[in-house]
Amino acid sequence: MHRSAFAALLSIGSVSAQAPVPVPPDLKFEVATLKPSPPLQPGNRGFSGIRPAPGGERYLANQCTVKSMLTVAYHVKVDQIVGGPGWLETELFDMNAKAEKPSSIDELHVMLVNLLGERFKLKLHHETKELPVYALSVDQGGPKLPPPNAGGEGAGQTWIDQQSTTFPQTKWHATSTTMDYFVFRLSQIMDRPVIDLTKLPGNYDFDLSFTRDLPPGMPENALVNGAPIDTSGPTIYEAVRKQLGLRLDRQKGPVDIIVIDHVEKLSGN
Repeated sequence: MHRSAFAALLSIGSVSAQAPVPVPPDLKFEVATLKPSPPLQPGNRGFSGIRPAPGGERYLANQCTVKSMLTVAYHVKVDQIVGGPGWLETELFDMNAKAEKPSSIDELHVMLVNLLGERFKLKLHHETKELPVYALSVDQGGPKLPPPNAGGEGAGQTWIDQQSTTFPQTKWHATSTTMDYFVFRLSQIMDRPVIDLTKLPGNYDFDLSFTRDLPPGMPENALVNGAPIDTSGPTIYEAVRKQLGLRLDRQKGPVDIIVIDHVEKLSGN
């Protein structure tokens, strides 16, 4: 994929040249519970979503749809998953899955794929379509990322925390994050998938501050918590270029489409 960044890579150091370790496709959690979420108490939604727990041994989900779990497991946007019954987007589930030992984020995602396939009798196939995308590449001046760390801040710690004080001002703190994971998280807030053309291997710690686009139909003079919306600050495109030395460009590119061929309702834990 496929744009050259050799000069940028030379400035990063020898650790960036290490090839990723292949992840065995049959990895499984040592123990896992996956069950329908209990009814919510009025006015108390609590945490909703799916994420790895610190330490690299657990993956947790709360009030999460199967389709949302699949987007995380396969690193795709929700509209890249097609087929299947409507309950994949409406019924909510809780999950507590534990690996045998601290594992990388890629290993945990393989375990998540296998868990969902086993519990929901899931069968699917992949198709590739040429669609509008954002391409993440290295800017002309080279990357402004810190040197990649050999192991991050700990196995399984790959994550991007969103720290927003007032919408639409947003700050991301990335821990031991690969470019592959970064483009996945970017895809979740963009109107089209993001593909990685940087050729930057390794895991990075960085901060990214930007101003989110307003939701469609939301006027700029609207109030949030009684105060006018502050739309100052860099857009995601400006922030990626000025703060990270990367760039986002609109183009067409190959997009992974997941087609659900068969799925069954959950039975047991």
